[in-house]
Amino acid sequence: MRPATKRLALGLATLALALAPALPSPASAETAAPQTTAPQTAAHPGKHKPDNLRELARKLGIHIGTAVDVTALAEEDDYRRVLNREFTHITAENAMKWESVEPERGVYNWEGADAVVENARRNHQRVRGHTLVWHNQLPAWLTQGVESGEIDAAELRAILRDHIKKEVGRYRGKIRAWDVANEVIDDDGNMRQSIWLTHLGPGYIADAFRWARQADPHAKLYLNDYNLEWDTDKIDAYLNLVKQLQAQRVPLDGMGFQGHLGIQYDYPGDFPNVMRKFTDLGLEVAITEADARMVLPVTPEKLARQAEFFRDMLKTCAANRRCTEFTVWGFTDRHSWVPEWFEGEGAATPMDENLAPKPAYTAMLGVRRF
Repeated sequence: MRPATKRLALGLATLALALAPALPSPASAETAAPQTTAPQTAAHPGKHKPDNLRELARKLGIHIGTAVDVTALAEEDDYRRVLNREFTHITAENAMKWESVEPERGVYNWEGADAVVENARRNHQRVRGHTLVWHNQLPAWLTQGVESGEIDAAELRAILRDHIKKEVGRYRGKIRAWDVANEVIDDDGNMRQSIWLTHLGPGYIADAFRWARQADPHAKLYLNDYNLEWDTDKIDAYLNLVKQLQAQRVPLDGMGFQGHLGIQYDYPGDFPNVMRKFTDLGLEVAITEADARMVLPVTPEKLARQAEFFRDMLKTCAANRRCTEFTVWGFTDRHSWVPEWFEGEGAATPMDENLAPKPAYTAMLGVRRF
C-alpha cells in the first residue's frame, strides 16, 4: 500500500454513480472483454482457459481482487464495468484510510468507503478493509496534536481504540478481512518508528487486533507488509512477531504479502517457501497489492517478463492451500500509484490505460490449482 495520489472528492451526485448496476455477464459487457480460450489438447480434453478473472477465481477457489479508485468507480463507466466483470474481491485503495474517513476530529466522511462496500454487495464481491493502523496517511489533526503534545499517550490510545471500533463496527459483517496493522516492521527488521510505537510502545499491535475482533468477531484480521516476499530481515522479524502475538492469544488470522515488484529485479524465487513458513504457523495468507512495474518505455520483452511475474505470484498463491486471496493494486495503468512514486517507471498493472488486457492478464488465466 502506498500513499494516495489525490484527495477523495465524492459528492452525493457522484456517489450515486458509484452504486453500479447488477453484475453484467462477460458476453454483455460493453467494454472489450478479454475472451482468451486455449485450444483443447489430448491430455486435457474439453479443458480451456477461463474467459476472465472471475471465472478463474471460481476454478482456483481463490478470491481474485483489485484495489478500487473510488473516483473512477463513480465517474468512469468502462472502469466500473470491467471491475465488476473481472473481480470477486475489492479493496478501497484510499477511501478507508484514516485521513479519508476522519479528516477532522469527530467529522466523518464515509462516502467513498460506503460506495466500495455497496458496489461489492450489488456485484457479488467480497471486501478487504484497508487499513486500520498505519504510520502513513494519518489525519493532520492527529499527527499535529501528538507532535505538539496536545494529545498525550493515554488519549492517543483511546483515539486509536475508538477509530478501530468505529470503522470496523460500521462495516461489521460486510468486510471479509481487515489489514489491521500495516507495515509495522522496517526493512532492517526492526519495529517501524511511528507515533504508535513512540507513544504507545509495541503493545499497540496486540491492542489493535483485540479491538478489531471485538468490533467484528467474524472478520479475518491481518498483518500486511511490502518486500515480505524476499527481505530476510523483515521475514524473520514478522515470523517472530507472529509467534509473540500467538503466545499472547492475540486474534491474528493472516499475513498479507503486498507483492509490489519491479521487473528490472530478480523475481523472488523463494517466495513459495517464505509463504509456507507463515502458513506452517497456522495463518491464512493473501497476496494483497500485487503489481509489477517496469522502466519505461514499454516493450514487448518487458511485457513478457511482467507476465511471468504476475503468473508466478498467482501460482504461489494457488500452490498453497491456505492462500485465500490474490489482489492486484489496481487493474489498469489509467489509475496506478507507480508513476508518481517511481520516476521513469510505470505500466505496472495487468491492463493498459484503455483497459485492454496485457500478456500478464492472459498469463494469469493459465494458472491452475496445484
